[in-house]
Amino acid sequence: MKKSAGIVREVDQLGRVVLPSELRSLMGIEKRDPLEIFVDEEAKNIILKKYHFNCLFCRNSEGLINIRGKYVCPACLEEIKKLD
Repeated sequence: MKKSAGIVREVDQLGRVVLPSELRSLMGIEKRDPLEIFVDEEAKNIILKKYHFNCLFCRNSEGLINIRGKYVCPACLEEIKKLD
């Protein structure tokens, strides 16, 4: 459910907006966490959501292994090993 946090921030000269530390803490967002950006053109809203990495093949998000910047789950990694 959308709820106003009662916080207003200006966009700086480089187009950046600072998220207050209280809001980041409340939402479990740490420094350097990736955020996914959604746009609702009809309502003119920008929505930020904490991004969760998924397996490149099956979209699973548990037990991921980072291989050269790509994330693969253990089950898919085993399937890949069988291809050799």
